[in-house]
Amino acid sequence: MRILHISDTHGKHYSLRNLPQADVIVHSGDVSFSDTENEVLEFLNWFFGLNYQYKIFVAGNHDNCLHGEQIENLPDNCHYLCYSGVEIECVKFWGVPLFIPDQQEGRIDQLVKQIPESTGVLISHSPPYGILDFENEINQGSIDLLQTVLKIKPTYHLFGHIHAAYGIEKSNDTIFVNASLVNETNEFVNKPVLLEI
Repeated sequence: MRILHISDTHGKHYSLRNLPQADVIVHSGDVSFSDTENEVLEFLNWFFGLNYQYKIFVAGNHDNCLHGEQIENLPDNCHYLCYSGVEIECVKFWGVPLFIPDQQEGRIDQLVKQIPESTGVLISHSPPYGILDFENEINQGSIDLLQTVLKIKPTYHLFGHIHAAYGIEKSNDTIFVNASLVNETNEFVNKPVLLEI
């Protein structure tokens, strides 16, 4: 299975041209810039029209308008993962959004601990602490997420959020991918990441 990973398009998704072929496209959050429903709807219309067999996305901190919302009437091949999962061709995907209210109310650590141990591809908006998360002279990632990933050992952990930390890092058990496509000034500077599982 080929997976195409993108993140942090911030309302500029229409500028993406000639995306590589894959079986699954994954967007790991920040589909909008101004956190409006219209921006999210525009993204969804674009995302639905992409020529991929399966499509998965999670919400980022710029997508808080989705907090507490159910997205209904998605095409059968499109999956919005909000502390939930889907199995595609025997690969188990699990999605963890980054909603500011969940952070402020201290719920994220408990929600992260619910990630199933059978997860093969973990998709979150936030990076784990200390891995592709360095910006403004500090590590911005989640310690709870790091502890969970080290415990469940998914094949891939896909995320974004930290624009300055685009890249791939491999451990003994997991390949970590920050696919933030924009830089700190929200200009497209990075390429989508193509993976095999």
